[in-house]
Amino acid sequence: MTSADKRSNVREGGHSNGGGTVKGFVRKVHSPHPSLNDSLEGEIQAFLIDEDQLHTYDDLTKVNPVTPTTVLKCLQARYRVKVFYTHAGCTLVALNPFQPIPDLYTLDVMKEYHCAPQPQEFKPHIFIVAEEAYRNVQNQLEPVNQSLVVSGESGAGKTWTSRCLMKYYATVAAASSVVNSQDTVERIERRVLDSNPIMEAFGNACTLRNNNSSRFGKYIQLQLDRRQLLVGASVQTYLLEKTRVACQPANERNFHIFYQMLKGATDEQRKEWKMPCGKHFVWLPNSEKTVEEDSFQETVEAMVHLGIKAERQRQLFRILSGILQLGNLNFSSMDESQPCDLDEQSKDFLQRAADLLCVPAEELLMSLRVRTLKAGKQSVLKPCSRAECSMRRDCLAKVIYAQLFEWLVTFINNSICADQSTWYNFIGVLDVYGFECFQINNLEQLCINYANEKLQQHFVAHYLRAQQEEYVSEGLEWSFVKYQDNQSCLDLLEGSPVSVFSLLNEESRLNRASDAKTMKVRLEKELSDNSNISWDKFSKQPHFTVAHYAGQVAYQIQGMVEKNKDPVPPELIKLLQKSENSLLHHIFTDKETEIPTSKGLSKVTVVSKFKNSLESLMRILHTTTPHYTRCIKPNPDCKPLTFKKEEVIMQLEACGIVETIHISAAGFPIRIPFKGFMQRYGLIAKYSHVKSGIHSVDAGADYILRRGVENLLSVVLQHEAFDPLCKDNSGKHNSWVHCGRTKVFLTQLMLDFLEYQRKKVLCQCAFSIQCCWLRYQRRRRCARLLSATRIQAVVRSWLVRRQLQRWNRAAAVIQNTWRMWRALLKALAETELDDAKDLLEADVPQLNAIIRERGSVQLSFIQEPVSVRGWPLGLALASAPTITMSLTATGFQKMVSVMASLNLPSRRGEYKLEPNQYSQELASIRAQPKGSVKLHYRRSPLLYADRKPDMKSDMSGFNAILLEKTL
Repeated sequence: MTSADKRSNVREGGHSNGGGTVKGFVRKVHSPHPSLNDSLEGEIQAFLIDEDQLHTYDDLTKVNPVTPTTVLKCLQARYRVKVFYTHAGCTLVALNPFQPIPDLYTLDVMKEYHCAPQPQEFKPHIFIVAEEAYRNVQNQLEPVNQSLVVSGESGAGKTWTSRCLMKYYATVAAASSVVNSQDTVERIERRVLDSNPIMEAFGNACTLRNNNSSRFGKYIQLQLDRRQLLVGASVQTYLLEKTRVACQPANERNFHIFYQMLKGATDEQRKEWKMPCGKHFVWLPNSEKTVEEDSFQETVEAMVHLGIKAERQRQLFRILSGILQLGNLNFSSMDESQPCDLDEQSKDFLQRAADLLCVPAEELLMSLRVRTLKAGKQSVLKPCSRAECSMRRDCLAKVIYAQLFEWLVTFINNSICADQSTWYNFIGVLDVYGFECFQINNLEQLCINYANEKLQQHFVAHYLRAQQEEYVSEGLEWSFVKYQDNQSCLDLLEGSPVSVFSLLNEESRLNRASDAKTMKVRLEKELSDNSNISWDKFSKQPHFTVAHYAGQVAYQIQGMVEKNKDPVPPELIKLLQKSENSLLHHIFTDKETEIPTSKGLSKVTVVSKFKNSLESLMRILHTTTPHYTRCIKPNPDCKPLTFKKEEVIMQLEACGIVETIHISAAGFPIRIPFKGFMQRYGLIAKYSHVKSGIHSVDAGADYILRRGVENLLSVVLQHEAFDPLCKDNSGKHNSWVHCGRTKVFLTQLMLDFLEYQRKKVLCQCAFSIQCCWLRYQRRRRCARLLSATRIQAVVRSWLVRRQLQRWNRAAAVIQNTWRMWRALLKALAETELDDAKDLLEADVPQLNAIIRERGSVQLSFIQEPVSVRGWPLGLALASAPTITMSLTATGFQKMVSVMASLNLPSRRGEYKLEPNQYSQELASIRAQPKGSVKLHYRRSPLLYADRKPDMKSDMSGFNAILLEKTL
């Protein structure tokens, strides 16, 4: 760790006087920086008096004064009330609670932050950082691509934070509707999330400082299409700690996947993998310890979702089990001239390893015990020493695991990566190993800490240094805030022409055995001028100490050069290429091209490979908009809700949180060029009711652009009755915004205010467009309605006229027909009238007077039909009897006569009435009674024929017609 004097200098130079609060905004007042004297101590004590309110400071830029003590007290107070996120200017500080907080990352919380108009007004959360980056992509703010840099020590919670970020984007950037293709049964969002369990199972391990420590670095690019929907992702990995496969530090474990297999496999799988219960494996220490990540079923399900088939999984797990079997091989040597021997138990493990790796056991043993030397065109076999055999065994395990990990990364990328033509922007999530310092540190720790140095330098260069230099170049009144620059440490590690890495590579490329003491002497000779490196002359083990930004770390030189060489015996590669395991054969097919030559001068070292990959990562970061999240480890023992001040203050000082707060509180984190500013916010003045002098500006004229920006800012500030910007030369600046020479410098609150005004203008324009469109639609609808009404009226009138015409024609036809029918009936009736010409008038016998008076019926046995006379009633029987009835009656007698006519007074069975008109029946009589009634035997067309008066009567065919008397 850096000295106290340096930290004091940083604090002295980093202090800026915090101003008062105006309308909820912190006003920046530039004043000389006071030193840590009694006055400052008094301010600190005054600030810390009301400790009950310290947890309410959700942004550390509001703290006054800003010192490590005040910042630490605020974080401690918030951690005590279980608030784990705090803003520190442009950085988010995340404290690890070391226990699950389920209500903090639910789907409802994600939607709440995503749908909020101003997420910054909510409580600090990792989702605010994620949403800010996502909205930058939506708004296409240059640079459009975003990077979320998650940094911190090992165990600070970087992996969990990265997992939350990926889950957030997989939720809010998911397509609202499922694509119709069959491939969407497994959605890309789910595949991206399923890559996490696999990467963590194969790349994370339980260490002294963290149960789920990332032993590799990864940069995940979440690919977005034009609609800002997640369509794919790609994973870039950096420096897997493959030495952990064969060598685990004390009280630490191997990679998670081995313990998942040991604890989660079924009996059938154990039998196939030759891993019976109770079997001890040397490379699986602390197997009795159980962590949350020991979930074998979750890893298998993730493989299935990503498309790794069952047979491929079977081959994969057999290879992993074969690696474990190799760890139990023990070599013994009695004679250096003879190959090393194996004990009986080791022979069993050798056979199991050969069976699982699908290689001949004899060839496997030969490649481990004997190496091939080339003398010209001839090959010479030389037995290996016991140490060399163990090294070759470890090398075999490491190279298999490293290639297997690379194959997994490639498979995941092929499964989740979208086509280049389908995505246009990306959001990168960087999760690298945290800064590490153990009792014994070697090449792995040197590379890990070097990566953290590069990220810290990126933060320093992008924010602490670049912003302040830009303030001065743009004409802002600015007093530099001192900060710790780690460029000298980077020059020590990677500088040119001489550095630690260059000396390591030079020593590794020489075809000679490495010596730790010789390497130490070279380091002392070449790098003695750099103050960041030192040596302990009294140490027995050769080492060198590097003063990193996060503290001093002593690195052991022994074995560092060999690890940098990373030698892989060609015999091992050839053996693995012959494997009958298709997966193992596939991943080593092209490995022959990487076999070093005998001179070893073209060998690519571990350091050079890692340095190149890290430089490519930094180039990506420099082309994106970075968002920083600093994860803080509250205590070294990973205890829940335990806050150790000494542990936290070291991390705050190391990563420059206090300096960041100073610059954020006094500076302007948002910088937009004039042209981009006018293109985005010029419409505020264009559609504003406030009179301004803004006209169309030429993009090439800086002066005109500047005047346009100043007028625009004056219009914006007049909305809230603020003073116009710099209209006089009094030098009065608004604390929200400053107009530089080529850029506009804004605070986050001013940017939010501008976005609000822009959104308000856009809403007004959208409302006007909607009104015009609705008016057009209403007019069009009314015109259509009027036209339809007219058409309907014309059609209805035409239909009515046509109906009336039809009715008139029908009525005329009916009338004519009726008249014709009446005339026809009248003619027929007239032809039926009695006249003297039809029948000769027969003599009517005179009735007895007594009979006529009584109205009796006189029966006659005359066979011929005779006239029937009735006055005033005339009746005709259709069924004329063989007798003749003659009656004359009036009044009551008339009714009696009718009754008598219907019911003949005869005894049962004596008389039978039958017609005698040859079955033609008598139809009817229609005549006016003038004397006697004459019967006509002509059939009548009238409708009164065939009436039956009584269904029970024995008579049939009876027709009755009442004859009306007209005198």
